[in-house]
Amino acid sequence: MKKVILSIAVIAVMSLTSCKNDNKPKEETTTETTTEVTAEMATTAISFGVRGNCGMCKTTIEEAVNGVEGISKATWDKDKKKIAVSFDATKTDAMTIHKAIATSGYDTEKMAGNKEAYENLPGCCKYNHDMEMNIQ
Repeated sequence: MKKVILSIAVIAVMSLTSCKNDNKPKEETTTETTTEVTAEMATTAISFGVRGNCGMCKTTIEEAVNGVEGISKATWDKDKKKIAVSFDATKTDAMTIHKAIATSGYDTEKMAGNKEAYENLPGCCKYNHDMEMNIQ
């Protein structure tokens, strides 16, 4: 008899609990998928040789590159004669970067520097056109 009463009591408690939960507004869950392109995902990094001699060359070369839309970082290494560039490939490309440097008077691996711009460089920046670049 105790088992029957206990069973009825358990069923009654369960009924009250389930009724109580039925009155609560149900939470709806939705899954939303968003696609977000982060700066890291859109960034392309390249490096290539650029002829030059000194700190003034470094400034001119880096300013030429930083003037191109989409550039996030440009660092020219005087000793290695090499530039490292990070950029948004949806806004520019490698050849545009080479062209910007060449326009400022400096040779790159793919383009000769503009002769008139080269002639207007300070004396310390007049590099040997046969110098090795992109030294590892």
